[in-house]
Amino acid sequence: MAASTAAGKQRIPKVAKVKNKAPAEVQITAEQLLREAKERELELLPPPPQQKITDEEELNDYKLRKRKTFEDNIRKNRTVISNWIKYAQWEESLKEIQRARSIYERALDVDYRNITLWLKYAEMEMKNRQVNHARNIWDRAITTLPRVNQFWYKYTYMEEMLGNVAGARQVFERWMEWQPEEQAWHSYINFELRYKEVDRARTIYERFVLVHPDVKNWIKYARFEEKHGYFAHARKVYERAVEFFGDEHMDERLYVAFAKFEENQKEFERVRVIYKYALDRISKQEAQELFKNYTIFEKKFGDRRGIEDIIVSKRRFQYEEEVKANPHNYDAWFDYLRLVESDAEAETVREVYERAIANVPPIQEKRHWKRYIYLWVNYALYEELEAKDPERTRQVYQASLELIPHKKGTSIGKCPKNKLFKGYIELELQLREFDRCRKLYEKFLEFGPENCTSWIKFAELETILGDIERARAIYELAISQPRLDMPEVLWKSYIDFEIEQEETERTRNLYRRLLQRTQHVKVWISFAQFELSSGKEGSLPKCRQIYEEANKTMRNCEEKEERLMLLESWRSFEDEFGTTSDKERVDKLMPEKVKKRRKVQADDGSDAGWEEYYDYIFPEDAANQPNLKLLAMAKLWKKQQQEKEAAEQDPDKDIDESES
Repeated sequence: MAASTAAGKQRIPKVAKVKNKAPAEVQITAEQLLREAKERELELLPPPPQQKITDEEELNDYKLRKRKTFEDNIRKNRTVISNWIKYAQWEESLKEIQRARSIYERALDVDYRNITLWLKYAEMEMKNRQVNHARNIWDRAITTLPRVNQFWYKYTYMEEMLGNVAGARQVFERWMEWQPEEQAWHSYINFELRYKEVDRARTIYERFVLVHPDVKNWIKYARFEEKHGYFAHARKVYERAVEFFGDEHMDERLYVAFAKFEENQKEFERVRVIYKYALDRISKQEAQELFKNYTIFEKKFGDRRGIEDIIVSKRRFQYEEEVKANPHNYDAWFDYLRLVESDAEAETVREVYERAIANVPPIQEKRHWKRYIYLWVNYALYEELEAKDPERTRQVYQASLELIPHKKGTSIGKCPKNKLFKGYIELELQLREFDRCRKLYEKFLEFGPENCTSWIKFAELETILGDIERARAIYELAISQPRLDMPEVLWKSYIDFEIEQEETERTRNLYRRLLQRTQHVKVWISFAQFELSSGKEGSLPKCRQIYEEANKTMRNCEEKEERLMLLESWRSFEDEFGTTSDKERVDKLMPEKVKKRRKVQADDGSDAGWEEYYDYIFPEDAANQPNLKLLAMAKLWKKQQQEKEAAEQDPDKDIDESES
């Protein structure tokens, strides 16, 4: 009883209270705990003990458990082929070949396109020397998946290792029916060469170059013949290749290989013919290697003349490319002709001259014909001085005279230019041929209707001649043109013309028509000044009315400087002609200049800081924006406060000022 009482009185230890419940600076996650447990191997399970099987019953029990495990894995996911392969390899390790075959067959029913499955299946049969089974599997594999080259390689290799050359050849033939890649053909050729079957290899090459008609394959075929001493056959292959590709698909590699073959056979003339034939037909950009090899050949086996021929041929080739790219490049033709004149026969030179002069300038302008005509002159000089043929020289001159457009009118008809027109018009003016001047101006404006200066000069001519209506019609025609180079100059000239004629109403209408096209501030100011300078009764109200209309129109103008320019012009007008109330009215419209800041962006779109700028706040705009009105009231209040504080801080100054 006492003992129980003592036990009851035993105090329960107090749990320490956590004073700081804030989160720890370093937090530990569940992922970190698991990672540390793995690193420290806290949950590392020991491997299962090795089990020794002592009798057949235990072995059967072990097999049953393993098979059940494999079957369960397969049942969970039939598409995981690795489970099938592990299962079959385990059965194979127990020499249960029939069971392993059954597993592989079940796996093929699941995924017959799996390459690894076929390879493992066939390797098992070959490893266990089941040759016929292996043949059966390879045959099924290449029938099911004929584009998998690995099956064909393995199949032919197996037959060759077994010494079944005829069987391997039969497999290769089946493979070639599918026209496989180049390496497969080379494998077949090498197979035949291993057994000294050169004729069979030649037959395969014949089929190969037709299935894969690349230049490199023709070259390999020719080198095969050359390697085995069949030089006539090799030359025939090269000739067939040249004929096969023709002039449209020429490749310098083929001709370089052909030339080197002939060089090895000491047929140097054949080599030259091959190089020259190729260089005459392949473009310069694609014949760099050809030129290089030809030069090396001539340095080794040619004479000085041959080397010079190479250099001339190379330069001639370059000029041919230039004139082919631009047939009207007459400078290239001159260089080309100088080259052939120094080295070629007369017929070749004449042929190049005829080709050059056939490229007549596309338009009849002097700058184009200036170079072209020298081709004819040089042609005639060549026939006269080099070829010593007076009759042909006469024919060249006659043909050139018939070709050059002598009868196409004057220089203006051939090559109209502003400078030419102006000079011609000045000449006719000095001769007082005014009708001819009119004709020239008409032609001039047909040539360049956008030239405002020409229109103005034409109208001024008619004004000087006293034909006012004709001058006005010219101005009207000018301002109706869709495109003008200096429209503001043309309009100003037209307005000045009407002012000179004292046509006030016409001038006013012109200003109105111009303002329909543009609302530029200078037009408004010019209009107002015109009304002011007209000197007629009511000019001041009209001028003031135009300023008011302009101010109203330019309220929506984004260019505030232009609006300020208008108001300043208006204020100058009122300062000179207006009353006090008129001046005050304009002064109330003047804007306030304020300093503002705005963000600046660099060319790449990034921020480049801030910049200060001056803006103008017009009273009319401020009245429509309450925030601007509030800002003005705040500024006024601040100003009054500053004046009040200044007065409180310096009362003595106020007394002195009052006494004084």
